Amino acid sequence: MFPLSPILKLILLSLTAHMALSGARITTSLYALSLQASEFTVGSMIALFSLFPMLFAVPAGRMLDRSGIARPLMASALAIVVGCALPAMIGGLAILYLATLLVGTGFMVIQVAAQHTVGVISSNEDRASNYSWLALGFSVSGFCGPVLAGFLIDHASYRTSFAAFAVSATAALVLGVIGSRPAGGFGGHEGKAAAPARQAATARNSMLDLIAGREMRRIYIVGTLLSSAWDLFTFILPIHGTRLGFSASTIGMILGCFSAATFAVRLAMPRISRRHGEWQVLSVALPLAAFCYALIPVMEQPLSLTAVAALLGIAVGSSQPNMLALLHQHAPAGRAAEAVGMRVMIGNACQVLLPLAFGGAGAALGMKAVFWSMGMLIGAGIPLAVRRDEAGLHD
Repeated sequence: MFPLSPILKLILLSLTAHMALSGARITTSLYALSLQASEFTVGSMIALFSLFPMLFAVPAGRMLDRSGIARPLMASALAIVVGCALPAMIGGLAILYLATLLVGTGFMVIQVAAQHTVGVISSNEDRASNYSWLALGFSVSGFCGPVLAGFLIDHASYRTSFAAFAVSATAALVLGVIGSRPAGGFGGHEGKAAAPARQAATARNSMLDLIAGREMRRIYIVGTLLSSAWDLFTFILPIHGTRLGFSASTIGMILGCFSAATFAVRLAMPRISRRHGEWQVLSVALPLAAFCYALIPVMEQPLSLTAVAALLGIAVGSSQPNMLALLHQHAPAGRAAEAVGMRVMIGNACQVLLPLAFGGAGAALGMKAVFWSMGMLIGAGIPLAVRRDEAGLHD
């Protein structure tokens, strides 16, 4: 079923904001490498996209539970505009540090707000389907951002690439202004989204309560492994591709095909979810992702690497709609946005640590060690998903 107008506006806003983020990430990596920055330096810059999101995702979720989403969405889109515009106007490595903080933090608020509000607006019957539509939007932007960045870098300049993504973020800002209007916008649903949270605010417990239950721990652990598989790939591929002598356009196309595969699997997810439960999908996604990480280091030609990237996209692309549906089902009453914020916080903590750890490891030990280590980490989580799937089948 096609999403209703408020959800469609949220999807378009998220798409344009995420396009700016995904494009800015690859532009930042390749620009820093062109200035002879080390892999560790590039890793530290990419980590900054996730530093403030790691620190403030849960408080942002609590804020959205209390106050609604319209004003935070507009402020966050403006931060992304500024973050992309700064390196377009001012060259050099130094400005990239500030830009990454602005873009990453701005997108985090948009991500939490969109994921929470789609869950609140949706009914039990169409929630998984609507989350799939939202995830499809991220897949489209995940394809367009890297491909456009690679094309603009090769045929224009790094500054032009940053400027293009400032325009994309401006489109998100405009959608935020339109959506904040009471008539027909998602702003009109703020009371519905925030009311249960306001009633529960006086009884708010520690965020650690969100992981006290066994089911929530499984959801967070498995979700973190699959999102880390996604994030590490988008960080490490520009470095790996540069070492292999690929052009910016080729690197962007590989990342684009990865995102196209996430789009394809999410397009099929409503039908898949009617036949298979969330944990059944995740119990297949984990081993498939581990298998792809084992293959990547031995694929040194663009075509073979693109094929493995597409297979990895199928694995990780299937995870987000199912993880969000599980979170919404099992989160405590009135704390849905906070639960999403916790997921974003954990994911961003990994996005801070993984580039630093694997950036240093790549410089010291080589890319094979990075990919195979990640594959083993993903593989360690397979028993959690498989046991939960088997338990669900026997319920």
